[in-house]
Amino acid sequence: MPDYHDDLRLGHVLADAADAATMERFKALDLKVETKPDMTPVSEADKAAEELIRGQLQRARPRDAVLGEEFGSEGAGPRRWIIDPIDGTKNYVRGVPVWATLIALMERGEGGDRPVVGIVSAPALNRRWWAAEGLGAFTGRSLTSATRLQVSKVGRIQDASFAYSSLTGWEERGKLPGFLDLSRDCWRTRGYGDFWPYMMIAEGSVDICAEPELSLWDMAACAVVVNEAGGQFSGLDGKPGPHSGNAAASNGLLHEDLLSYLGDSAR
Repeated sequence: MPDYHDDLRLGHVLADAADAATMERFKALDLKVETKPDMTPVSEADKAAEELIRGQLQRARPRDAVLGEEFGSEGAGPRRWIIDPIDGTKNYVRGVPVWATLIALMERGEGGDRPVVGIVSAPALNRRWWAAEGLGAFTGRSLTSATRLQVSKVGRIQDASFAYSSLTGWEERGKLPGFLDLSRDCWRTRGYGDFWPYMMIAEGSVDICAEPELSLWDMAACAVVVNEAGGQFSGLDGKPGPHSGNAAASNGLLHEDLLSYLGDSAR
């Protein structure tokens, strides 16, 4: 099995640099915010953090490709870094501390590209989560001060905590009835949104979550952390990994139940 320790260490260096850049501009009164063609916001901090990460990758891993939310794809090859400089930009620009820099490394194999390293750093929450294939998932502020992550053992929907981002996306997908049925049948629902519910699945404090529309950079790092914590990450089509344009994540025990409500073949 490949050794991803060096890539994981590099990921932490990249996250440290991004944290410093994003925190410097968080709640700044003169923060510049633009609207992208898809009508989502992008701040100067999003662009600065991605440029910073790309610059460090160019020096440390010049042969690796890079895909980022703000500046697209660059390079080619079997290894590709996936960057979301600020996941939760709407929170960031409003002063809500729930946002994170997501950094993943994907590697090409027989079954296609798969995420093998993931770092999720939320400096305004003073939290960081990370994982690498075969090495497990952890949380802490550094590699030397970390707690191993493990998903919950909840085995019934009636006992499950379900996290989601919003109702409108499910309505647009024609899945609002299934979403409402799941909300009624499970023990608890909370609208945390963005990266956070996936990290809580890895920690065992949430059992299931799903989102109807996402990009690769929203999911790649989260998928590694969930899987290495013992959970399951797929698209609503049931295909494992972050390639389906949407996500269903669980502790593994509840995955088929989750897809029976919200999956592409659900009622």
